[in-house]
Amino acid sequence: MGANQLKADEIKEVFAHIEAMLETLKYGSITLVVQDGKIVQIDKNEKVRLQSNKQR
Repeated sequence: MGANQLKADEIKEVFAHIEAMLETLKYGSITLVVQDGKIVQIDKNEKVRLQSNKQR
């Protein structure tokens, strides 16, 4: 295994976090931040769209 590869337990942890975020995300994005070939941060940005004033 190379120095930049994730271990199996680290991969499972990353996928568990992503899965939990996806369960609550209706519109938006999930971004993985990588440093030195490893995932160091996961960001979740959720979009909330409001109806226009004409439709309210």
